[in-house]
Amino acid sequence: MYAIIETGGKQYKVQEGDLLHIEKLPGVPGQAVSFKRVLFYSNETDVKIGTPLLESAQVDGEIVRNDREKKILVFKKKRRKGYSKKQGHRQDYSEVKILKIHT
Repeated sequence: MYAIIETGGKQYKVQEGDLLHIEKLPGVPGQAVSFKRVLFYSNETDVKIGTPLLESAQVDGEIVRNDREKKILVFKKKRRKGYSKKQGHRQDYSEVKILKIHT
């Protein structure tokens, strides 16, 4: 059994017990979250496709931790012009454990 959910502007294929690495969610570790934007659901016998969403479907999860990615460097340079710019970025993320898929 799996579902496709949308969160943070991205789509994820999830199953019960999965650990997701998604855009940061408001909340603390241990707090329950639910994803109501379910686009697709499938099990062994049944397939449901949303137009664009499934109204009755919901995916429940729990925030495991909130953290930040490794730093990436953005470096811009224009040759022979004396222009260079160095910038770093660390993206926030949440790790979520999928507990239950409701249809």
